[in-house]
Amino acid sequence: RRAIAAVGKAELDRSLMAQWMGKVGFELQPLADYVLERIKQGERVFADETTLPTLAPGSGKTQKAWLWAYARDDSPFGGAGPPMVAYRFEDSRSGDCVARHLAGYTGILQVDGYSAYTRLAKTGTGASNETVTLAGCWAHLRRRFYELHLNGSSRLATQAVTTMAALWKIEGDIRGLAPAARMAARQQRSAAIVAELFNLWEMELPRISGKSKLAEAIRYATSRRKVLECFLIDGRVEIDSNIVERAIRRRVVLALLGR
Repeated sequence: RRAIAAVGKAELDRSLMAQWMGKVGFELQPLADYVLERIKQGERVFADETTLPTLAPGSGKTQKAWLWAYARDDSPFGGAGPPMVAYRFEDSRSGDCVARHLAGYTGILQVDGYSAYTRLAKTGTGASNETVTLAGCWAHLRRRFYELHLNGSSRLATQAVTTMAALWKIEGDIRGLAPAARMAARQQRSAAIVAELFNLWEMELPRISGKSKLAEAIRYATSRRKVLECFLIDGRVEIDSNIVERAIRRRVVLALLGR
């Protein structure tokens, strides 16, 4: 009987906790909305999304849900605004989600290669002709070559990873400078490295199997060349979207730990 009573109390505790958390979420919703609006006032916004296992009500089982994150951090280009992150929980990864979250935003959106962001940039979100300008993430690109480099299957992948390292070295040197200074340094130091990489990929692609992982990595790069080169012509843009990746990864880890 004591065991049954203990189980019943545990179930009651979980139910009460769920009710409390629901009430807290309801009360804090205006604050969450305010933070997202402040983020959308920025000149550049980072976005990312990831899966999050969620308990299905009444079933005792988990189902796949999605956590979307939007971050603003102007400090890399000398801005004074405080860093902010807003999270949105959704049942899907549909492009309708990001369109709803970023409704009215016109500016730079720095993201990975997910097509929902591309569609958002093509359609625009404002009532005027202003649209979202996409900036790509070199870290996502680098990972594709780094995997091949680690297993030693591609000399070209190793060469790409080694060459890319110089780009992040330059970024470390110019972090915190004004946008004009960052753009000038990138034009002087980074542009030639980027051109070298794309020339190498375009030259080697016809020589390798189109079904190989290396060919996939090269096509990923060349099909996104415009957004990947965006950081060369705009000092507000970062070379990667790691700012929001770190924020969303930390939130997921805490969720999995039950905090």
